[in-house]
Amino acid sequence: MRVTEPGRFALLPRLGIAPTVGSLVHEALDRGIAAAEANSPGAVAALDAGCGRVSALRAFRPRIARLVGADIHEPSAPLPHLDEFAIVDLCGDGTDFPVATFDLVLSSFTLEHFADPPAALTNLRRWLRPGGTLIATTVNRRHPFVAAYLRLPEGPRRAIQPVVKSTAADAHPLVGACNDPATIRAALTTAGFVDIRMTTVGHLARAWGRHWPTFAVGLIGDLLAGAAPSRRSTIVVVARVQSPT
Repeated sequence: MRVTEPGRFALLPRLGIAPTVGSLVHEALDRGIAAAEANSPGAVAALDAGCGRVSALRAFRPRIARLVGADIHEPSAPLPHLDEFAIVDLCGDGTDFPVATFDLVLSSFTLEHFADPPAALTNLRRWLRPGGTLIATTVNRRHPFVAAYLRLPEGPRRAIQPVVKSTAADAHPLVGACNDPATIRAALTTAGFVDIRMTTVGHLARAWGRHWPTFAVGLIGDLLAGAAPSRRSTIVVVARVQSPT
């Protein structure tokens, strides 16, 4: 069965597994774009850092004058919602884009894949304009299921990934070096971000919901961590670049 079967996920809010990552990201993007519109009317520039195939920024396309996607490899299919696509190692030397290019950066479930998270966050900070916003989602290593998944040897983990991911194409190498709230906050602060806000949500049932058995495992994980916010499976981060005084 496909993960898109709506009845499966309709169980989650009734069990108190809410809000969703998608709703939190949508709200954060709306606020971030509104702030950018106030500073750059009609000229908002956004970067989807690690854009993959689907972007939450698509819903805001009419409000974005320039939408750039960046990933470490070519997309498997055309991405017509983008104005530009660039092959970029986000952990690289940071010269792929000029300093202060973007008003908004979205980094959706990429932090767990970064070989050098501090370098990547420093680059994202460099590419944002003063007053710009970073919105990021990532897994939370404080959740016991996530921790066990990240600790798996590369071979077994690569075999499991296509099963638990929404699609097999979403399976990528994992590092998990910067995937708990304290480590993320410290890395963002070191990179120069301010006004750092983090929310944790249960997301395993949705993330692992491609099949009923993995959906059930994810649901158990979400329920177990529901009363312990620091251990919920997924972290949503909003951080800013200091505005000029």
